[in-house]
Amino acid sequence: MKLSMLFLVIGITALCALLALNFTKASKMEHTHLANKPVLHINDIAAPAGFHRTTGPGDSGWYNYFRHVSLKSSKTVYLYNGHPKVNQSAQYAVLDIPVGHKDLQQCADAVIRLHAEYAYGNKNFKALRFLATDGTWMEYTEWIKGFRYLLKNNRLMKSKTAAAAESRTVFDQFMETVFIYAGTISLSRQAQKLPANAPVRPGDALIDAGSPGHAVVVVDVAEDSRGNRVCLLAQSFMPAQDIHILQHYGSVHPWYVIRPGKPLNTPEWYFPEAQLYRLFP
Repeated sequence: MKLSMLFLVIGITALCALLALNFTKASKMEHTHLANKPVLHINDIAAPAGFHRTTGPGDSGWYNYFRHVSLKSSKTVYLYNGHPKVNQSAQYAVLDIPVGHKDLQQCADAVIRLHAEYAYGNKNFKALRFLATDGTWMEYTEWIKGFRYLLKNNRLMKSKTAAAAESRTVFDQFMETVFIYAGTISLSRQAQKLPANAPVRPGDALIDAGSPGHAVVVVDVAEDSRGNRVCLLAQSFMPAQDIHILQHYGSVHPWYVIRPGKPLNTPEWYFPEAQLYRLFP
């Protein structure tokens, strides 16, 4: 009887060991499969376990736009001059959006760039208006009429100095002017400051206004069954560089928890009090 029980215990132990081995192999295979899965767009970045991507009213364009922004195959961040950035540990992925060849598209400018690309792609030219630090509104609807914004006596003045035209080149020229004269201070004045209980959505920005200041933009949001939300954050920095999704130190994924009014530490900037802003309604 005792011998039979002994053989039974040995058999059960061997079966459990075999099952455990198979589970381990399956887990490794699944991990390898996920690691090898191509990440072509922001939407391809897996949400944390237990979270699902949020949707807007009628699955609004903001959500679709950000989630389908293409990512570069390389994770190297390059500066505007073509040189690789010294710190290559801050990014999780790099957005496939041109940085230009001038030291202009920095932190607040990356937020502006993403919003402007969305508006321009939808031919919503009226939304292409941005506040300069001196309080002047720079408007694309005026730009395509031939008006330009010229600095005179430390103040921007609107003057008709060009022929009326509209094209991608004209838009890019407008954006360069916006990048020169807008910054975190003007961006915080233009955008709507959100209350602490407002649900974060793609396109919202964290702004620490100042000289220097910093801004990062929310490019995706996921939520769990209890309503807790996590975000993917993207930034450019100084000098002008590729816009990139921030790595989250101390975590296996790049998703951040934003608690308005509480400190938020990102790889290259510490926000003493996280404050969300909404640039477009």
